[in-house]
Amino acid sequence: MTAGLLLTAPQQATAGPPNLLSNPGFETAGAAGSDMPSCWSKSGWGDNDFTFATVADAHSGTKAMRVSLTRRVDGDRKALVTENTTCAPTVTPGRQYDLSAWYKSNTPDVSVTVFRRDTTSGWQYWTDLQNPPVSAGWARTEVRTPVVPPNTDKIAWGLSVYGVGTLTTDDYALEEVGAAPPQPTCSGTAEECAKGRWEVIPAQNPVRSMHAVVLKNGKVLLIAGSGNDIAQFNAGTFTSAVYDPANGSFRTIPTPVDMFCAGHVQLSDGRVLVMSGNKGYPSADGSIGYQGLKDSYTFDPVTETYTRTNDMNGGHWYPSATILGNGDVISFGGLKEDSTGNVTAEKFSAAQNKWLPMNEVNQTWSYWGLYPSMILMQDGRLFYSGSHTFGNGTPGTGASIYDYDANTITDVPGLRNKDERDESASVLLPPAQDQRVLTIGGGNNERNPAANRITDIIDLKQPSPAYTAGPDLPQGLVDTGAGKRPQTGAEGKMYVSAVLLPDGKVLETGGGLHDRADPVFEASFFDPATNSYQAGLATDPIPRTYHSASFLMPDGRVMSVGDNPGNGTYNHNVSIYTPPYLFKGARPQITSVIDTQWVYGDTQRITVNRPIAKAELIRPAAVTHSSDPNQRFVDLPMTVDGTTIDLNVTSNPNLAPPGWYMLFAVDANGVPSIATWVHLGGASALAAAEQQPSPHEHTFAGELGPAKRNPAKRDSVPVAPSVAGCDRHYGTADVCVPTRFPAEVKATTKARCAWLASHKYPARLKVNGSDPLRLDPDGDGYAC
Repeated sequence: MTAGLLLTAPQQATAGPPNLLSNPGFETAGAAGSDMPSCWSKSGWGDNDFTFATVADAHSGTKAMRVSLTRRVDGDRKALVTENTTCAPTVTPGRQYDLSAWYKSNTPDVSVTVFRRDTTSGWQYWTDLQNPPVSAGWARTEVRTPVVPPNTDKIAWGLSVYGVGTLTTDDYALEEVGAAPPQPTCSGTAEECAKGRWEVIPAQNPVRSMHAVVLKNGKVLLIAGSGNDIAQFNAGTFTSAVYDPANGSFRTIPTPVDMFCAGHVQLSDGRVLVMSGNKGYPSADGSIGYQGLKDSYTFDPVTETYTRTNDMNGGHWYPSATILGNGDVISFGGLKEDSTGNVTAEKFSAAQNKWLPMNEVNQTWSYWGLYPSMILMQDGRLFYSGSHTFGNGTPGTGASIYDYDANTITDVPGLRNKDERDESASVLLPPAQDQRVLTIGGGNNERNPAANRITDIIDLKQPSPAYTAGPDLPQGLVDTGAGKRPQTGAEGKMYVSAVLLPDGKVLETGGGLHDRADPVFEASFFDPATNSYQAGLATDPIPRTYHSASFLMPDGRVMSVGDNPGNGTYNHNVSIYTPPYLFKGARPQITSVIDTQWVYGDTQRITVNRPIAKAELIRPAAVTHSSDPNQRFVDLPMTVDGTTIDLNVTSNPNLAPPGWYMLFAVDANGVPSIATWVHLGGASALAAAEQQPSPHEHTFAGELGPAKRNPAKRDSVPVAPSVAGCDRHYGTADVCVPTRFPAEVKATTKARCAWLASHKYPARLKVNGSDPLRLDPDGDGYAC
């Protein structure tokens, strides 16, 4: 897949004259009465004391701009190119521009900040590109913009000061990057180049994996625990496996407890924190539901062993797990040891390597449900997207922002069909700097309607964020037990997988039409730049519904595992998807990385074998039940000198929490390199001795409505034992006879038994006690 050659050698992309800025050196005075030079404006926000001054201490000519902060609580100040049609340069969507300026500063808290004018919605913040280092003498900073988004006609920019200190700037330039990329070749079939290709590998997954984690060495940890198999649970047989893509081998790992339906997240050092799991299956008569463990372990990718930590404060079957900007982990929700809903927040201290006592963790006593999707925002707050697994009808709008420091929860509006988002997927769209979240599909395991095809998008940069309707999910073929047929009407899918790809798109794949049944064979790309889907991709030949997962590998392909329908079976086939970008000719190569230990606000140098258009860090997957709230794609603005690229690392750890990342370089045709592993957050061997910049946070989502009133302190909330959508009066606990059959199934014994037979349920299911679904009309103790 990587051997295809480009037919023409690509031209080097370079910037050059003309400088598109008016008055780049501040030499032209402003209009009469103005205290700023022509085409420059005072800009900034927050609680700080500042001065702007045109000074004679120039790099060239007779004038320069000096901005000083003498007191700061929050915010920034900057001289900004005036946002009007006369002064702001015109740009072309799809092109890139090099920004440069000469500067002197005595603070590291400086950022190159860019705004863009959307032809529909007007001027808006675009992105921060760079943190120029402290410099006592004149120094030049240069950085390349990302590709200009669609519907953008102008940009404005300036150097922001967001710490106490002084910044002097002069001789700005904005130059268009030349040389169009060569036309891509096709190194596969026409269909592969348009749709990609799926293949099922010869080796089978040896465990019934419920959880998948891509490790810092490129291997994949697959956790089963008991694998939703009550016989394995009763025997105390708990399993995990490590898959090595380099040789296609699986290694089974001793697993200490039943990590079935645990939570997991990668710590900053690359270990995997696995929390809670399954203390007990539901009783045969359904009077008690699943029970959560307090146990917690770390998995070491080097030794491939589990080590126990201290216990959590309570059981959390189906907990959330989100890493914070300081490396701590916060967890909510799930079921306690007695099957009630857990209302306590848990916090794992990275510094102390332990779960903190409850009295050291802020508590709202709120119940967040099962696997609530809690996404870290750029200012350290958490966005609950409305995606979850099991348990519908939660109060409020379905989505909210949680401020841990203030200990407040504030609803945000706009999420459609909030009680049909069970087993939906939510992702922080590329790049993380854009702070937009996409929520895809879902259903309701209690009422069991056909899954929906709704997608909603929220822009957390807005003062009062609200979900807005996205395009409907594309439709494919569905197998409802009588062979594949086209989806119709509003039919969508739940259990969907959403995978961030290095070209900046999102692959959505897999899923089912009903709870644990009726697989949908469809895949598409969502493009964040255009808010649109590319339908009609190649589809995974293996059904991927409940307990399935898809995730990005370091070579740019996607791996898919699992399928555990309600009849209790499990599919051990492993599929690999090769996206179309790997059929577009030769891949760029990262030929050197000077340092793999990166710090925030740093500049890191790489070399490549040919021109690239962008570079990014992608956090490796830790996914279960459609949920991976830590998945993120972090843009690395570039300073380009031929094939030597300086990458500018964000100063904000909330955008890229500490840990190991896959570094991809991507050419102008979207073709990615093979990833290089780098670590963000530790001391860099090549880091400058002077201060590192502070996080540059913005006042996004700063005009929310009133916070909800937190409940009084309580121990738990009641949760129905049937929360998983299964009627336990039939068969064993790993078989899920639906509490509610799909609407098209008549409420008769004959119709229900026919549905069970068509979905390959065991022929004779033992009736445990009563027969609420009337599946045993002859009273012999067995259904159907």
